[in-house]
Amino acid sequence: MGVFERYLSLWVALAIVAGVVLGKAAPDLFSAIAEFEHAHVNFAVAALIWFMIYPMMVQIEFSSLTQVRKNPNGLWLTLAVNWLVKPFSMAALGVLFFKYVFAGLVDPASASEYIAGMILLGVAPCTAMVFVWSQLVKGDLNYTLVQVSLNDIIMVFAFAPIAALLLGVGDIEVPWATLLLSTVLYVMLPLVSGVLTRSWILSRAGHPGMDRFVARLKPYSTAGLLATVVLLFAFQATAILDKPFIIALIAVPLVIQSYGIFAVTFLAARRLKLPFEIAAPACLIGTSNFFELAVAVAITLFGLDSGAALATVVGVLVEVPVMLSLVHISNRTRHLFSESA
Repeated sequence: MGVFERYLSLWVALAIVAGVVLGKAAPDLFSAIAEFEHAHVNFAVAALIWFMIYPMMVQIEFSSLTQVRKNPNGLWLTLAVNWLVKPFSMAALGVLFFKYVFAGLVDPASASEYIAGMILLGVAPCTAMVFVWSQLVKGDLNYTLVQVSLNDIIMVFAFAPIAALLLGVGDIEVPWATLLLSTVLYVMLPLVSGVLTRSWILSRAGHPGMDRFVARLKPYSTAGLLATVVLLFAFQATAILDKPFIIALIAVPLVIQSYGIFAVTFLAARRLKLPFEIAAPACLIGTSNFFELAVAVAITLFGLDSGAALATVVGVLVEVPVMLSLVHISNRTRHLFSESA
């Protein structure tokens, strides 16, 4: 691991500061960039995420996908945590903090909206950034692809009824445009591009050429991550500076949820004797969120300036720093797991 990768958390912290400073200094510029979107999917962010994910997709070997069936427990663990544990634990933490712990600090109406936003985050498992976290722990990218794909399929059917149940509202209309556009931009296009690139390079330069190409792409992936952080924090610079106390309150249960879900999945993976390259991504998938979907539904149900929308945005802001810390924990505990043969 190079110096740059070794101190990635420091560079992310600096990117957060840079984002807030730039967003406050040039609000009109970043407002214009923020409006360059469709179905709540920002194309600037999408392009940067593509830069992050494409190097991982180049490493996908379709011939190896059949090996997933030899160890299906990683898939079952991912699905159980994402759909049977995570939504309900998020709802419970939201109620605990905003109905009881923070009851004297926020008004009841706002508290209910914050809880709603947190629930929407809990019901939307991550699609794109999972590949980044899997790469950072040297996870099995083929297995990660299957885990993400199954999550996406289940999300089509399970997101609306679980969200409606936990929010206590009627039928929720799934923002199909957001879901489909995100899947195409964040998974399908990078995957197709990666597969075609891999086939072309292997046919001409073999595996040594492939290794050199992936090594050259690595800095672009990291740069994409840092630029994404700058953009996300620049978009929300005003809210961060105007409502730091509320954002801090919302962040508390979200951070507890992330570390709690990670711990539950970690212990279950140990119990199932999963190899590290399957266990680590499984732990990380359960802790990250599909924030575009959560934001889109929050805005549709509660409005752009609602507490629910703010809560989903806070979820975006805390995700990268928290996930990097969990990547560090995963790598430090590699010795507690076996390696695949």
